[in-house]
Amino acid sequence: MGDVQLVVYEEKYREQLMNFELPEEQAQFTALPAEALDLALTDPNRTPVVIVAGAKPVGFFVLHIGPDIAAFTPDPHAVLLRAFAINHEDQGRGYARQSLLRLPAFIEKYYKGVRKVVLAVNKRNEPAQQAYLKSGFTDTGREIEGKYGSQHIYALQLGL
Repeated sequence: MGDVQLVVYEEKYREQLMNFELPEEQAQFTALPAEALDLALTDPNRTPVVIVAGAKPVGFFVLHIGPDIAAFTPDPHAVLLRAFAINHEDQGRGYARQSLLRLPAFIEKYYKGVRKVVLAVNKRNEPAQQAYLKSGFTDTGREIEGKYGSQHIYALQLGL
């Protein structure tokens, strides 16, 4: 498990990412790479990130900055974590937790001046809530209405 890395998307990962699958009870809460990647590649405020274990992509997420994240946080020094997913066949191996623990260092490397990571997690998605809370995120007490219901806004303060 110690070989988990976060890497900015490279085209060599496309085919494997496009084959990611999630069971329906998870798919309703997040976007698969097939849905999120092309938008991230065409929006300069979004960075697609691949979670790699060994040489294999096992997960994916998008980091989003700029005015479009105002619904999630008023903080101009924040980055939004979205479309976080671990491929179904790779779940249960600690990759989500490992990647979330590596997130602060990754953000500090690529996003100078960012002091906080925010995300929205569906109130019904208790496994994801627990994963985020165990990785240092806190519930801000804010909620927004999402595509599939009410969502908690979680935040992770970064050291400066």
